[in-house]
Amino acid sequence: MYHLSIRLFLVSCCWFGPASLAEASVTSLHDESSVGHMWARLVAEAERIQLPTKFLKVLPPDFIYFEFDDLRTYAAEYHPEEHRLVLNRSLSFNAAGRTLKPLGKMTHKELEVLYHELFHAYVDYLQVVEEHSSEAGHGSEELLRFAREQQACRYEEVWITPVAQRSETESRYLTQVESWEALNETWAVFVGWTVWNQLEVQHKTGRSMFQEPRQAEQWILRLKRAFEKGDLHGYYVPEDPDERRLAQKRYLAKPSQLTLKEAVALMKQVLGFQHDFIERLQASLESFKASSC
Repeated sequence: MYHLSIRLFLVSCCWFGPASLAEASVTSLHDESSVGHMWARLVAEAERIQLPTKFLKVLPPDFIYFEFDDLRTYAAEYHPEEHRLVLNRSLSFNAAGRTLKPLGKMTHKELEVLYHELFHAYVDYLQVVEEHSSEAGHGSEELLRFAREQQACRYEEVWITPVAQRSETESRYLTQVESWEALNETWAVFVGWTVWNQLEVQHKTGRSMFQEPRQAEQWILRLKRAFEKGDLHGYYVPEDPDERRLAQKRYLAKPSQLTLKEAVALMKQVLGFQHDFIERLQASLESFKASSC
């Protein structure tokens, strides 16, 4: 099917350069047993530190091409056309750029970034599965159907903050490509936010927040505050080259942030949160239900 390779790019090598130039500066690992071992270790370590693994277990070990680079502008990038995940070398073992650092050695912020990008890979995989119906069976139809409903009703016309440091907003009609990216980034932001805040509330006890009622309440309170402050929003890259010269990214404003309906869908279908936890969360955030479409 697909072959995952872990590659080290030189800083001067462009990601979008000719393949021959890229290969000349790369250290590759093509041993499928090593790749499978790395992915199995990632899932096992995620379970050990009580992080979500539902969507990770759907991804085949050889679907993603992991690469490490000395990134400057972004912490990580995912390229769906190649199923390629580029991570900063700091997320590799001993910063050597050969294999992923153990999750238990990562900071909460690094794990947030990793889960954000792994979610992009998951959506990419679901789309590949959808195109090859013989491979169906992972519930992709339901999530993608919901995503496209939300794309049409919430992300085709959005509110953005033209200048991120200011409070002014303006309405924008997005293209199909832009609206799909805005949805994906918004959802990925929430997945990363979920992981970071779970780690923050449970780090003192080392126990899962699902086992500690007080920790669960803290996490739910954090989510409520995030909705109130408008923190759960994504961004998109403008398709228009003239606009892109002005801004590489357009950030969504509070009116176009994630809705509770979307958050619940992600908690159920992607993160695998417990049913009773989600019910308690919905009861606590009753006032945010009206914002859904």
